[in-house]
Amino acid sequence: MTTNAHASPRPSGPPNPLRALTLDRLRCRTSMKWRTYPEDVLPLWVAEMDVPLAEPVVRAVSEALALGDTGYPAGTAYAEALGSFAERRWGWDGLAVERSAIVPDVMLGVVEMLKLVTGPGDPVVVNPPVYPPFYQFVEHMDRRVVEAPLGPDLRLDLGALEEAFGRAVRGGGRAGYLLCSPHNPTGTVHTTAELSAVAALAERYGVRVVADEIHAPVVAAGVDFVPYLSVPDAGRGLSLMSASKAWNLAGLKAALALAGPGAAADLARLPEEVGHGPSHLGVIAHTAALRDGTTWLDALLTGLDENRRLVARLLAERLPGVRYRPGEATFLAWLDCRALGLGDDPAEVFLERGRVALSSGLPFGTGGAGHLRLNLATSPEILTEAVERMAAGVG
Repeated sequence: MTTNAHASPRPSGPPNPLRALTLDRLRCRTSMKWRTYPEDVLPLWVAEMDVPLAEPVVRAVSEALALGDTGYPAGTAYAEALGSFAERRWGWDGLAVERSAIVPDVMLGVVEMLKLVTGPGDPVVVNPPVYPPFYQFVEHMDRRVVEAPLGPDLRLDLGALEEAFGRAVRGGGRAGYLLCSPHNPTGTVHTTAELSAVAALAERYGVRVVADEIHAPVVAAGVDFVPYLSVPDAGRGLSLMSASKAWNLAGLKAALALAGPGAAADLARLPEEVGHGPSHLGVIAHTAALRDGTTWLDALLTGLDENRRLVARLLAERLPGVRYRPGEATFLAWLDCRALGLGDDPAEVFLERGRVALSSGLPFGTGGAGHLRLNLATSPEILTEAVERMAAGVG
């Protein structure tokens, strides 16, 4: 794991939010995670966390509702809160509010950024195995995906990336690179050296980088997240950030697009109507989370550290054929199940035999066959039951 002076041990604080809700209480929820499968299935798939909301978020949204403050979003409070959070958390004081824009969510923001720097039919490079909507959104916006797979160590393969950049610009057209940082599903946190090399390659080949940094606040103890726009040569880059994943706010839509100095003119071309898409309540919630929710976040991160260790131990004891390298970030676990002989889609087997819903590795692209993604953001009891069911299903 990469560390530096900005990373620090978790302070003691409030109780672990991952232990706050019972399974019966969670089954009262009506979101995708809890309504897609029958009640006999344990859902550990989509990236929703099994936590109560941070109290500052609840308070801010409740006060807005009491005021009837439910109109259209306005102002720069979200960007200011993110800027303060970034300086405190990552030692980065380079977030310029004047080079930011609110967008409906990270993936719709990705689409809008790619529209600014590429055209129909242009290539967009991705690093599989990677978040499946990268493929879906890129293809739906009439761009074509070019793969530069991660290396065997699940880190960026700079040689493969350079080769992909070369192919992408061979015809002389424009090209984009959709960087997942931290990486979903592997939990890899890219180092300053890796990101600097990426930026240098992008400049050399004229490829425009759009970084999805939605999981930036969710890092393991001792690990330091590096914002892409903070590294040398990244000035023409664009980034998408949000409080959505770290504070479980997917249903309160809002995100921020950020531009490096060399991309300010691109961001200025963002259509005004894009800024009408985010939820005003979402902006309020995300702002409160970044400004006042860090104590809650620290308790969550401590709980996730415990869950990573728990899953590693459970798999070693009950499913030793599964290879799991605890990630440096996100609340997701990437499991290599190829040694179990369950075929290309082990998630389907565990659903059928163990009644545990997991994310199939196949939609994550090259390197996904024989793998699955497990959501760690639940109670230790549910994780234990899930692994027990999985082991019984293949025993």
